Amino acid sequence: MFLEYLRFFLYGLIQGLTEFFPVSSTAHLKIISLFFGFEDPGSSLSAIIQFGSVIALVWYFRNYFFILKNQSSKNIFDYLIHERLFRSIFISTIPIVLLGGAIKLFVPYFFDEILRSNLSIALVSFLMAIFMYIAERSKKGSINLINHEYADSLLIGLSQALAIFPGVSRSGVTISTALVSGWRRSDAAKFSFLLGMPSISFAAIVEFISYFNKFSSFSFGPLIVGLTTTFFSSLFAIHFLLKYFSSNGLKLFIIYRVVFGIAILLNL
Repeated sequence: MFLEYLRFFLYGLIQGLTEFFPVSSTAHLKIISLFFGFEDPGSSLSAIIQFGSVIALVWYFRNYFFILKNQSSKNIFDYLIHERLFRSIFISTIPIVLLGGAIKLFVPYFFDEILRSNLSIALVSFLMAIFMYIAERSKKGSINLINHEYADSLLIGLSQALAIFPGVSRSGVTISTALVSGWRRSDAAKFSFLLGMPSISFAAIVEFISYFNKFSSFSFGPLIVGLTTTFFSSLFAIHFLLKYFSSNGLKLFIIYRVVFGIAILLNL
């Protein structure tokens, strides 16, 4: 029983940290679990503990939303519909919803059987390291949460759809795309995190429905441990990345991506 609690604690820790660090939570949930001798949690369990990351996002940015709301005299429904930032988040979420929905309808096992392989994850990690390096070398931009155009947010949304591929990293690809297209570092990270609320929720709900019959096999106690660990490790990751990234950029994560890919290849 203790081992099961430890396993779910590990799942939650990995999910919380790697969901927001640009290194891919899906890849790490599989690879690190195998390293410690635990089974791959798979899409079903990953979907449940992802909700811990969503709750952490809402909690971390709760004051930000409260300040935005106080700037408007509209009721909350009208505010969400008409506020520019929320419209941008809505536009950016459309691509991943359409792509994710199409995959679930027409090729539901494609990713688990092919793209979730260790070789595929290693190769994607190298490709992301290259893209992140290009983003890191890009000139500092001036686009922010206030002056961005809807085309800017749509481009980030299109790149976010690629996060369906295991190993890409939703935060990594959205932050990098924002930097390449001229966003300021701090705003690129904030927009990526805010965009994570609907997209992570959507992915979790889709997987929850798809694997609903498997959830009865999970013990309630360990599951709560996993969710709680995900919540607190997500809060730490969000806070750390916002502070670290503004001053130091993506260099550390680029190096980590390369080392991670090599380590996977050496253990195939």
